Amino acid sequence: MTIEKIQVSARANPSQRIIATGIVLAFCYWAASVVMTLLLSVLLAYLLDPLVEWLESLHIHRAVGSLLVLLLALALVAGLGYMVFDRADHFAADWPKYSSVLRQAAAAVERRLERLEKRVSEITPGEEQRGRLAVRVEEQRPVRSLLLRGLGSLYTVLLEATFVPFLIFFMLAAKRNVWHATLQLFPTSQRTRVKQTLEEVSSVLRGYVVGNALVALILAVVSALFFWMIRLDYPFLTGAVSGLLNLVPYLGAMLAWIPPFVIGLSKWKTSAWPYLGVAGMLSFFHLIAINVLVPALVGRRVQLNALAVTVSLLFWGWLWGGVGLILAIPITATAKVICDNVESWQPVGRWLGA
Repeated sequence: MTIEKIQVSARANPSQRIIATGIVLAFCYWAASVVMTLLLSVLLAYLLDPLVEWLESLHIHRAVGSLLVLLLALALVAGLGYMVFDRADHFAADWPKYSSVLRQAAAAVERRLERLEKRVSEITPGEEQRGRLAVRVEEQRPVRSLLLRGLGSLYTVLLEATFVPFLIFFMLAAKRNVWHATLQLFPTSQRTRVKQTLEEVSSVLRGYVVGNALVALILAVVSALFFWMIRLDYPFLTGAVSGLLNLVPYLGAMLAWIPPFVIGLSKWKTSAWPYLGVAGMLSFFHLIAINVLVPALVGRRVQLNALAVTVSLLFWGWLWGGVGLILAIPITATAKVICDNVESWQPVGRWLGA
């Protein structure tokens, strides 16, 4: 009887794990805003923690150091936001110059589509139009629906942004208490391994955030210098936006083309060579970043293979959208560290890093 019970329990374990995984994923979907806010706060807290520890080495209380570091980070973000807003304000003043060119291009595309539709309608027989029932289409109000949808998403973003600074402060100030309480959840024989796992997770997350920040900064500076050399309007604003878009997985090489293409419409009206040159140079920057900078500054930290990264980006991007693309690699890298330190899950960790 004992053997039968053990066999039933062994068969039940996979089912229980599948059910538990489904519950966790359902919670991540339905409580997406809460989970994303917490994970972003954790990621930023790991980024700022070295500065808090440095202030603590200068005999500054950890709570005071956490507050100072958080205020410094908020001031830096506000300063960068003001600079971007100032450049964007100048760009908005010149927008009619670019919008007229965009309208002309859109009108040309629309005329070509109308010609194509006219040719297709000439091929199809007109007899099919007879005998059709009249269908009454209710009047739609897309502007109102888009406005309400935008206000809802804006409210969610503002709500999350309001909680993030408080969460970061509490995580930084109470880090030691949280770590001690976490270790108390495990038996004494396992606490050394748990502490080692937490330290590895901290190193991985901090390395990921710092590495990506450095890559984004390098791409923004190089792109801005390139746009300045070719005398493109608003080179630094365009370079910052293009450099950030260049980091988007898989689509970044093409998304980075959009800002300089829009700005260059007023100058490059008659020739396609400037567009090809900008696209080629930005694609070159993307290849250098993906094949040289990211492996050197980020890859050594996360230690994930290309297949695991691709699957994680697809899954978390589908689940959480743009924020999921940001959190996909940190979540997968954390899962790999945990698998590497749990004996029964080590095969999964080896597969993620193979």
